[in-house]
Amino acid sequence: MKGMKKMGSINKKPILLVLMSLLLMLALVGCASSQAKEKEPMNTGLDPKEWNSYAFKDKFPLHWESFMKNMVDEKEVKPKNDPSIEPYLPILWNGFGFAVEYNLTRGHTYAFEDQMEVRRITMNPNAISACMSCKTTLFPQMIEEFGYDNAFKLNYHEEAMPWIDKMTEADKGGELGNYGHASVGCSTCHDPVTMDLRISMPQLTLSLENMDPEVMKKQLGFTLDTITQHDMRSLVCAQCHVEYYFDPANDRHTTFPWTQGVRMDNMWDHYEEIWEVEGQFQGEYVSRLTNQPILKAQHPEYELWSYGPHQTVSCSDCHMPYQRVDGKKKISSHRWGSPLKTVEESCRTCHADKSQAYLKDRVKDIQTTHKSALLEAQEISVQATYYVNRMMTRELDPAKIKEAQYLLREGQWFWDIIAAENSKGFHNPQGAMDSFRRSITASSRAIELATIELMKAGENIEELKQQIEITKQNVINETVNHEKHKQAINEWFPNHRGD
Repeated sequence: MKGMKKMGSINKKPILLVLMSLLLMLALVGCASSQAKEKEPMNTGLDPKEWNSYAFKDKFPLHWESFMKNMVDEKEVKPKNDPSIEPYLPILWNGFGFAVEYNLTRGHTYAFEDQMEVRRITMNPNAISACMSCKTTLFPQMIEEFGYDNAFKLNYHEEAMPWIDKMTEADKGGELGNYGHASVGCSTCHDPVTMDLRISMPQLTLSLENMDPEVMKKQLGFTLDTITQHDMRSLVCAQCHVEYYFDPANDRHTTFPWTQGVRMDNMWDHYEEIWEVEGQFQGEYVSRLTNQPILKAQHPEYELWSYGPHQTVSCSDCHMPYQRVDGKKKISSHRWGSPLKTVEESCRTCHADKSQAYLKDRVKDIQTTHKSALLEAQEISVQATYYVNRMMTRELDPAKIKEAQYLLREGQWFWDIIAAENSKGFHNPQGAMDSFRRSITASSRAIELATIELMKAGENIEELKQQIEITKQNVINETVNHEKHKQAINEWFPNHRGD
């Protein structure tokens, strides 16, 4: 009996080993099968050219619910030239549409509609379709329809909008309003079939191709051959959140000034290299007060972030944090906005040792310091503008006027490129302050030069200062915002553009 028992126990061991081996093999096969499924590319069944955000609704219901939060209109339409924000913009941008109307932004789903309704578009019969190039998912189709050479220079009102209205008509009036389904949306960032992140706007691709690869590697951390998924989580934002201009030497194509790099001074150097070359870009407009071509900066969030303290964190990490929805599943938030609304997910994922209150206060401190420096730079830029205007009115030495105009242009660029950036300095506090310092230095030099020349001509500088203060106050006191720019010009400070 003992022998049989011993024999039985010996026989059980290989059976157990076999069973364990089979279970292990099944588990491995299951894992391999699961991994294979995970690696299988998605196929939504959508048209590769799909532009309509409604097409994605039923396929990604949780993401759609998040995306629809962009339609919550949390901001009143408040102009940026409001006395509580940046009161001197009607002076500084006089002669350009931004001086007439420039509002705080709403959600991305409103981007296209807000653009087409702003006065700088509605009152400009010569507005072109390049203005749409980062506002609508239809722009790639516009390129296909009209050709790459023509798509950027169509008349906004007479050519582009009739085509846009025809394309969007069927779904107007839905939960995304009249144009939300064609505004910044799913296909801006995702391949409609695979849902892989992609660059759909050619202006970013071309601008990267025109960069020196060594500069790209040094400043952005990649080359065209080494772009990672992490890089793409910021590059999809860089399709729009960048500085750009409409190149007159290239069929008005939307162009990023990155040939020398993406720092603020790099972009200034790009503009300086081309601005006096015949047929090249000189500026967005000519100031009525100084008859000087002026660069109107756009929104360089990507550039400023790229050399700030959070440069190794992607835009999506902070602005599209992972959130738990439906009680269990985690998705990347598709309600694009300030991380201050999602501090726990956006900030404390890394800064877990800091409280939400501390982190919010830290951001507000940076932004308060930033606004103070911005207003100082704008104040000095206003002074410089009127000093140069007075030099022109007194018909002083043309060479000195030209020198002062140049300094004025430089000073205005270096505050505007930061003012146009939507983080209020947070993306790069030091980079923003460096830009403000250069602005103040250039504008102050323009004032010094003008003061010397005006005093030679017998100008009463104290009276000039008083007239500047009176004019500034008249601009602030004008209650109709789109009329404020008219108060910037008067008998003392006439229109030198001649229109």
